[in-house]
Amino acid sequence: MLYLGCPQWSSSHWKGRFFSQHCSNANMLSEYATMFNSVEGNTSFYANPKPETVMQWKNTVPDDFKFTFKLPKLISHELALQNCQKELDTWLNLFAPLFDKIGMVMLQLPASCGPEHLSRIQSFIAQLPRELCLGVEVRNLAFFRKDDNERRLNQFLMSNGINRIMMDTRPLFSEAPSTPAIEDAQRKKPRVPVNVIATGNRPMLRFVGCSVLEHNRPFYQPWLKKIDTWIAEGKEPIVFFHTADNYDAPLLARQFIQDLGIEHKVLRPFPAEQQPKQQSLL
Repeated sequence: MLYLGCPQWSSSHWKGRFFSQHCSNANMLSEYATMFNSVEGNTSFYANPKPETVMQWKNTVPDDFKFTFKLPKLISHELALQNCQKELDTWLNLFAPLFDKIGMVMLQLPASCGPEHLSRIQSFIAQLPRELCLGVEVRNLAFFRKDDNERRLNQFLMSNGINRIMMDTRPLFSEAPSTPAIEDAQRKKPRVPVNVIATGNRPMLRFVGCSVLEHNRPFYQPWLKKIDTWIAEGKEPIVFFHTADNYDAPLLARQFIQDLGIEHKVLRPFPAEQQPKQQSLL
């Protein structure tokens, strides 16, 4: 099983291109779920949704759809994983109705969180329910040096079945900052080495593409074989495709699947492609 998606499910730019022309904001998740079977729920990083919103998300998507939600920035960045049991319990209770549709809970750590904080990371993770699939994204360069610091992190993740999230931003940084969107993305996205490793059963790749779709092929070519291998091993990879403004993210995901050569719902006509074209009156 391959879980595929984008870093969001709603975008006004997708109306008439991927979503149907008159798709309302309330129907975007429903139409998105006809194209993909997973999504990054980045909104949870910034604020907690209302309980009724969580239930609406749960009831909108099919049974085989899996969300990835980030733990709040309040916990991972502002409180730095310390003295946050109350905040964590609040978040877990809020999202509990969605647990069966959560493919992964993502702990995204700031660049300031380095090997000297490994014991803090371990203590925090021990507070999480074991039934949740967890992914950890590190951005401190000391975790990418193939030394004892990285080995200790990887060994801890592997021994606990926790996925080390991989981020490939090479395509984004391969082009000049020729638009405000590219400039903004290059300022915000981490420029970390590509670390290819499956420490758990759901290896996650976050691929940040460049603006010309075809130019992404040399960058993701090695990933095709790796993901094919993981699927053959019984793993369930999760792959999310970003672009600077995510305008063409669904097209990049479709191109990737076409090159991977497996069946996936993203290859079916998008809702916008299913709409009958208006006949000219002339």
